[in-house]
Amino acid sequence: MDYAVVLAGLAIVHLMAVASPGPSTVLVIQTAAVSGRRAGLLAAFAMMLGALAWAAAALYGLQILFARFEWLYVAFRIGGALYLLYLAYMLIRHAGAPLPEADPAAGRGGAWQGFTKALLLQLSNPKVMVFMGSIFVSLLPAQPPAWMDATVLAIVAFNEFAWFALLALLFSGETARAFYRRTKLWLDRIMGGALGLLGLKLAFDR
Repeated sequence: MDYAVVLAGLAIVHLMAVASPGPSTVLVIQTAAVSGRRAGLLAAFAMMLGALAWAAAALYGLQILFARFEWLYVAFRIGGALYLLYLAYMLIRHAGAPLPEADPAAGRGGAWQGFTKALLLQLSNPKVMVFMGSIFVSLLPAQPPAWMDATVLAIVAFNEFAWFALLALLFSGETARAFYRRTKLWLDRIMGGALGLLGLKLAFDR
């Protein structure tokens, strides 16, 4: 088997999935636009850590545990849905608040708050692991060599951080912040509504 072709295919499929719009995209964009570049990059790093945790779980058998104990998967799924609904409520509730100026010296607490939100969001969605498991089963050989697992995790880490860091850099710029400042009321309501719908979908979708 040509392992390079397999890994290239996995990298492309995974990157396409990472780039598809979802709650992670919404949260990173909102964090970068509100709290600045440092907060956005920390949120991107958190997304990478969460994805790595689920990828490792998929590689080493947690999905088998979820299949055996369905209530455990349901508990993770409902918990993730509730967290998304909470984020949606907070966005909509504070939609009318003015956009604070990004101050790297004063905004460290907010930056790490964004990191925590992003990490909890990624870890609260077991469908990430289910997706990882499905592409691993589809694309990887039945008994891959030991080095391949490490390479797969490196691909996941690179794709996740590269994509979300790009979003953070794009939406933390002054032009993006100025646009966000002018349209914050409606953008926060739209993004809050999107997160709420995604939370309901996670709760009821099987």
